Amino acid sequence: MNLIEKLQAENEALKSKLKANEQKIASLEQLNNWYMEQLKLRQKEKFGSSSEKADEDQLTLVDVFSDLFNEVEVLREPITTEPEETTLIPAHKRKKAKRGSKFDTLPVETIEYKLPEEEQVCDVCGSKLTEMKKEIRKELKIIPAKVKVVEHITYVYSCRNCDKTGTEGFIKRASSPKALIPKSMVSPSIMAYILNQKYTNAMPLHRQEQEFKRYGVMLTRQNLSNWTIKGAELLKPLMVELKKELLANELLHADETTLEVLREPGRESTTKSYMWLYRTSECTDHPVILYDYQIGRSGAHAVSFLKNWGGTYLHCDGYRGYKKLENITLCGCFVHAKRKFHEAWKINQSNEEAKQGEAYIQKLFAIERKADERAYGYEERLLLRQTESKKIIEEFYIWLDTLALKTLPQSLLGKAITYAQNQKEYLCNFLKDGRIQLSNNLAEQSIKPFVIGRKNWLFSNTQNGANASALIYSIIQTAIANDLKPLYYLEYVFEQIQRNGIQQASDLLPWSEKIPEKCKNTKTSQRQ
Repeated sequence: MNLIEKLQAENEALKSKLKANEQKIASLEQLNNWYMEQLKLRQKEKFGSSSEKADEDQLTLVDVFSDLFNEVEVLREPITTEPEETTLIPAHKRKKAKRGSKFDTLPVETIEYKLPEEEQVCDVCGSKLTEMKKEIRKELKIIPAKVKVVEHITYVYSCRNCDKTGTEGFIKRASSPKALIPKSMVSPSIMAYILNQKYTNAMPLHRQEQEFKRYGVMLTRQNLSNWTIKGAELLKPLMVELKKELLANELLHADETTLEVLREPGRESTTKSYMWLYRTSECTDHPVILYDYQIGRSGAHAVSFLKNWGGTYLHCDGYRGYKKLENITLCGCFVHAKRKFHEAWKINQSNEEAKQGEAYIQKLFAIERKADERAYGYEERLLLRQTESKKIIEEFYIWLDTLALKTLPQSLLGKAITYAQNQKEYLCNFLKDGRIQLSNNLAEQSIKPFVIGRKNWLFSNTQNGANASALIYSIIQTAIANDLKPLYYLEYVFEQIQRNGIQQASDLLPWSEKIPEKCKNTKTSQRQ
C-alpha cells in the first residue's frame, strides 16, 4: 500500500470515528436535556405555578388566527382589590354594571336617619326645612348561625267517660312530625348544615365539632359521623332517581381520583381506593353529577356502573380501563394533550416544537369559540369542524409523525407526542358529532370539589363512610349544577322526609317544580 492509499484509509477511519463521536455527543446531549427536564419538572411541581396561561409569542409559530387563543380552562387569578361589579361581553371588554346589581336578590333591611321634628328648622332664619334628597349607602351584613333547642310537645287525649263506663279506652294524639332519625336530636336543619359544611365547604367533622363547641353545643365527632351516614341512608331513593336520569343521556363524562379508606377488609390502610365520577354533558337540560366509591381502578367498575346505559359517547381521559365498555365511542381530551406540550415548553422555553404543538391545539379551541360566539347549533358546529378543524388535525398529525422520528421518546416532548399519537382515534371523535366536546373539562371540574374536600379530611375511616360521601357529594353537586343553594335544598329534602318519607322521589329532584323558590339561585347569581 503506497502512502496516498494509507492516508486515505486513515482519513476514512477518522471520518467514521468522528461521525460515531458526533452521534454519541448528540445522544448524550439528549440524555442531558432529559435529566435537566426532570430536574426542572420536579422544581416546578414543588414550587411552580399550576397555571397554564399561554404565551402570546408561541402563536406566531404556526399560521394562527389573528385573535389570541386563550386557555380553555378557567384561570385562577389572585384578588388584590374588591371585585368590580362588571359584565363580561364576548369581545372581552368590561362594561360597567349598575352598582348593587349583584345583590338584588338579597333581602334588604332599611334604616332611615331623619332629623327630629324640633331640629327641622333653619339655623339662619328659623324657617321649617324641606326634604331635599336622600343619600343612600349600602353595606353587606352577615347573620351568624345560631343553635337552639326545639321542643316538640305532643298532647295525648283520652276519653274519661269511656274509662268510667268500663268500655275500651279511647286515646287520641295530636299530629306531630316524627324524628328524622329515631331516638336522635338531629333535625332537618342541623343535618343539612353538617352535610353542607363538610361536602360543600370542605370542613372536616373535627372542625365542625370545635365550631359547635364554640356555640355551646357539645356534639362529638362520632355523633356527626353517625348522623352523616344515616343522612346518606335517607337520601338513597333520591340517588336512585338521579342515576336513572344520568343513564337516560346519550353523552356522558367520566373521571376518577384516588381515595384512602382506612378500614377495608383484607387491605392495608395505605392502599389506594378510587372515587369515580360520572356526569351528563352540557347539552342536557337537567345536569346530573354522580360519584361512585370503588376499591380499585379497574375498568370493570365503569362497566358495572354503566351496565344499563344505552348511550353512544363517553368523554374521558386516556385511561385504558374505559376501553372495556362495549359499543361505546370514547372521546379523548385535547386539554390533556395540550397540557403535555405546555409542560414540555414550560420546562424548556427554547423548545420551539413544544410551543408549536400547543399552538396547533389552541387553533382547534379557537374554532370552538367561534362557534360559541355565533351561537351555532350542533349541526352547524359539526359542519364548521369538518371544514376547518379537520384540516388542522390532519396537518397536526403529519407534523407529529415527522417530529417523532427525531425526538427522544422519554423526554417531555416525546411523551407529549406519544400521548397525542396513541390517543388519535379518541381525540378525533369530536369530528363525528357536534355535541361532543374537545375536552373532558366538565368531569375534571366536577371531581374537583371532592379533591378539595379530600385535602381537608384526608381519608375515610370505613367503606360505609366512603359510600356515604359518594352519595352526598352526588346530591350536593347535582343541586349546585341545577342552580340550587345546597344548604336550603338539603333542609327542604330532609323536611319532606321527616313529614312523609320519600313517597315520590321525583318530586325532590333538583329540577322538580315543587322545589321552593328559597332553594333556587336566580339567573344572575353565581353558582355556589
